[in-house]
Amino acid sequence: MKRPQKKTVVLILAALLLAGGGYVAYQKLTAPGLEQRYKLQTLEKGELTQSVSANGTLNPVTLVNVGTQVSGTVKKLYVDFNDQVKQGQILAELDDSLYSAQVHQSDANIASARASLDLAIASEERMKSLFAQEYVSRQELDQAVQARRSAQAQLNQYKAANDKDRANLGYSVIRSPVSGVVVDRQIDVGQTVAASFQTPTLFKIAQDLTAMQIYTSFAEADIGNIKVGQPVKFNVDAFPNRQFKGEVKQVRLNPTTQQNVVTYNVVVVVDNPEQILLPGMTAYVNIAVAKRNEVLLVPNAALRYKPNGGQKPAPNAASNGAPAGGPPGTAGPGAGREGGPGNGGNGGKGAGERQRKRDSASGTVHVLRGGEVVPVSVSLGITDNRNTEIVGGELNAGDQVIVGENLPDGANAGGSSGGTMRMRMF
Repeated sequence: MKRPQKKTVVLILAALLLAGGGYVAYQKLTAPGLEQRYKLQTLEKGELTQSVSANGTLNPVTLVNVGTQVSGTVKKLYVDFNDQVKQGQILAELDDSLYSAQVHQSDANIASARASLDLAIASEERMKSLFAQEYVSRQELDQAVQARRSAQAQLNQYKAANDKDRANLGYSVIRSPVSGVVVDRQIDVGQTVAASFQTPTLFKIAQDLTAMQIYTSFAEADIGNIKVGQPVKFNVDAFPNRQFKGEVKQVRLNPTTQQNVVTYNVVVVVDNPEQILLPGMTAYVNIAVAKRNEVLLVPNAALRYKPNGGQKPAPNAASNGAPAGGPPGTAGPGAGREGGPGNGGNGGKGAGERQRKRDSASGTVHVLRGGEVVPVSVSLGITDNRNTEIVGGELNAGDQVIVGENLPDGANAGGSSGGTMRMRMF
């Protein structure tokens, strides 16, 4: 009985091996070509702009907080939200009963002190006359002079108190310090305001809403590229399909550190002639920090792509610098173009291009060449988060780079490219 069982097992194994071999042969015969297997994109030259982004808040250029220097109950209100006001215009009045009473009291004190002064002056004159006739002593004359001076000082003291009381009475009438529009009112009639420890805010007045500012913060990694005078583009939620423009006014030197993240405040000035941008709106700011024209662009997806086989870089791939005949550089004025005859025998790059190469990062893209996938090392310039500038490497416009794979349904993206049949022996 053992020999038939062994024959059966051998036949089963042979059948499985034949089936596996047939499956592998079928996979090879039906495997798609490289063009169908990979997602390809043709390299082109174009314009590239690198920008940094942040969120900020719109505010008036001048926003005045109007408060009060005295305490009291709000008796009258003359303005409300969005009202236009002029400088010196009355905004509100506080109950002035106590301050009026203090003014009357100080007036009475002044009258009493003036009467005392008149009496002291008359007494001094009499003492001088009697002292000339030797009817009184020198000490009595000196006492009369001292009484007159004391009465004069008392009168001056009451006058100062009267000036203070009248100033407090004037402070009970709240006036606008500037011309503008009322953007906030924080009091109502009958409300008691107390100015004991700090000045309470009663109104907020924006001096001019046709000119606004955006207060925003940028990370320290981006702040080195932001300069005063740079153009700014931003959007607001109220007008999602409209783009607004501004200009960098100030890069403040005072850093802010939160959770070990250092940021710097940047002030952007904005013209608002239509007055559709309102205080407090959130602005999504973009500042263009670098721009290149007619440069070779590679999709960022091609830089992220890694083949399943983990191929080694091509031995002839340039790591820093393009070969002769490569794409022209985009250096600053006076910089030469790379490769090729002419240009007075200057086959190298200009100083600006060489500097950009030294400062550039490196990456690897995979190109279809001669029916094979070839990795190419490249030097990278600026990026707009979709495309990246190529400043060095064996790439030219028209090359097809791999940005992904066209996997069949149910295939494992992280698996090997070729189908492999695995059998488990029991």
